[in-house]
Amino acid sequence: MFKIIQGLPGNIVGLSATGTITDEDYSGTLIPLVEKAIREDGKVRMLMRFGPDFKGYTSGAMWDDTRFGLSHWGDFEKLAVVSDIAWIQNSVALFAPLIPAPVRVYGGSELEDAKRWIAE
Repeated sequence: MFKIIQGLPGNIVGLSATGTITDEDYSGTLIPLVEKAIREDGKVRMLMRFGPDFKGYTSGAMWDDTRFGLSHWGDFEKLAVVSDIAWIQNSVALFAPLIPAPVRVYGGSELEDAKRWIAE
């Protein structure tokens, strides 16, 4: 599931991924929040945290992530990912050069640094 990270400015969508992310998590939480931010601000800044309790994605959620990312390719102003999970860090590092927005990866203990950077 996605939990909203509270206390961020209005143009930033902050989510913490816990357990297993499903397509319902995308359609019920992530997509509406991001699309609302895009409507209100033109672009969105996104902060994603994957903590030690994150288990992974269902196949439906992976498809939703791909489809959503491609349909909103140019709608992101900044992306910050916070995690100590190696495959998350490596995946973000692999795709970051293809994303037309600044992307930074932070370790699990660096959430406050990520919040500062995404708000700059």
